[in-house]
Parts: sequence; C-alpha cells; structure tokens
Amino acid sequence: MTTGFASQAEFAALLRDLPVIDAGAVEAALARDAVLTKPPGALGRLEEIAAWYCGWRAQVQPKISAPQIIVFAGNHGVTARGVSAFPAEVTEQMVLNFQSGGAAINQLADCAGARLDVHALSLDTPTDDFTQGPAMDEAAFVAALQAGWNGVDPAADLLVTGEMGIGNTTSAAALALALCGGDAEDWVGRGTGVDDAGLQLKAQVVGEGVAANPTSRSDGLEALRCLGGRELAAMAGAILRARHLRIPVILDGVICTAAAACLHMVNPAALEHTIAGHLSAEGAHANLLTYIDKTPLLDLGMRLGEASGGALAIAVVKAALACHSGMATFAEAGVSDA
Repeated sequence: MTTGFASQAEFAALLRDLPVIDAGAVEAALARDAVLTKPPGALGRLEEIAAWYCGWRAQVQPKISAPQIIVFAGNHGVTARGVSAFPAEVTEQMVLNFQSGGAAINQLADCAGARLDVHALSLDTPTDDFTQGPAMDEAAFVAALQAGWNGVDPAADLLVTGEMGIGNTTSAAALALALCGGDAEDWVGRGTGVDDAGLQLKAQVVGEGVAANPTSRSDGLEALRCLGGRELAAMAGAILRARHLRIPVILDGVICTAAAACLHMVNPAALEHTIAGHLSAEGAHANLLTYIDKTPLLDLGMRLGEASGGALAIAVVKAALACHSGMATFAEAGVSDA
C-alpha cells in the first residue's frame, strides 16, 4: 500500500497542500436547510454540523453509514521517570482488552454503529525518554505517521481517532507547552490518577522535555517527533489522510487534540475538516481547543481516552445529518412557511 510520503518533509508538503471544502455543496445544504419544516436556526449547531459535513463530502443530502474509529497504542520511554500511576505493561494489556471487546470503547463503538480498529505500534520498543532528547528519530516518526495514514479506510464516511498509551498525558502536556507556551504547571493533569507529588514531578518532566528539544517550540512536526509518541503521531497521520480523502473527523480528548494541534501549528487550515467531539475533564483540553479554535459538542466530564468521547459524538453528527437529509421541506409536507 502506498503511504503517500516517505519522509517528514514529504508529510509536511502534504500538510500544506490540502483539499478544501466544496463551497457549492455548503451553499446547497444551507438552501435546503432554509426550507425544511422548522423555524430558521431551530436546530442550533446541528444545522452548522450538517452544512459542514455536506461540504466535505460534496453531497447535499448525505447519510452517515460507515463511521470508523481507530485506536492507536504506543509506549513511552518517559514513563521511566515515574509520571504515571500505572506501569507501561498496562498498554499491552488494554490492547488485548480492546481486541476481546471488553473496553468502554468497544461498547461505545457498538452504540454508534462504528467499525473499530486497534493498532498496536511497536509496544516492545518504547519511544526514547524525551527529557534526554527526541522521543523518535525520523525513521520511527515517519513509520508512526504512515501507520495512521494507512489505517484510514477510504470507504469510511466519518472518522474518530483515539489512543492508548501509559504516559501519553505527559507527552500531550509537553506538546501543549511547546506549542502554546506558558508554564508546565498550566498543562499537566492527573492523567491515570497521580497524587500531588506525582503531579509536581510530571510538571518538572514536561518542562525538562521541552527544554531538551528546542526545535519543538517552532515546528509542529518537530514537536510531535520530539515530544510525542507513536500513537500521537499515528493519529496525526490518520487525520491528514482523512483530509486528503475528504472524510470528516471527530477529535477525541486532550491527547488527540494535542496531536491535531501539531498539524494546526504547521498549517492553521489543517483541521477545517475536523470537529471537537467533547471537552475532557483534563484541564489542559479547554485551552488546547481554544488554540485550534474548536468548540466541543459534548461536556460529560470524561477523561478516559480510547476515542470514547469522540465515539459518543458520532451520534450527534448522525442526528444532524438525519434531520438535514430526512426532514421534509415545507412544500413536500404541505406546511405553510409564512
């Protein structure tokens, strides 16, 4: 299978040369919305979501029938610093749980009528400790990007990307610090449940990581290579592949958003085909969403990862399209529009 790129520079070129929304389809969707049997604006954001989706699929009355959820799993060398309440072995154990159908995301994918794919990325080879230098060399980084790119089903009509990886909230916090600035304490959260001492250590590690990788502050892809993990890079690869396939994307929580923010730093138009599924209970998530200019659909106090919040939001997007495409117009229903 062609990956579309063989180097970080080639991936960056694909990130800068993007397909754009079909303005004609958006206009036609808005025109249809104006004559549906409801007062103008009565469905609130559902109307905006429908027009956005129609534009990316270049259809006037689409229906979502093939949503895909992908969970990428990776291990982080920085966990050796004691930043997580759980050992790295839990990553592989949870992958087995996903594969056997026992995790939350399995249930949520079933509820959403979505295909669920799980990709374990070199779990026996953690990334390097980013406080000592880059987490990945270019070869490892490109391989992870390619795993995400190749994981997207071209037949999918909606995509959610998620992750599993002990230590990846530390990675996400380091990315947020590099991209957005501030202090490390602004971006770290309790993740899997570290105590106050663990939280302080986590902030220290995040600060050390960004200081050890100065190129991460000026280049989103360098930030992702130096401070990210294989699963974060894979999510970025999948999000970009979806853009080139014109597949709308629902972003999950803080870790997914941190990966997406790296694309946004390179090209602020890179996430126009995405929507934020939910607001995580991890405090950094709200500020990251502000950075990429996204308003979440749901706020349920979740902080699980696994694509769980994004999976729940599939129902909202499906509902928006069901109303848009299935409702009668005033003329069809014989209802007066004045």
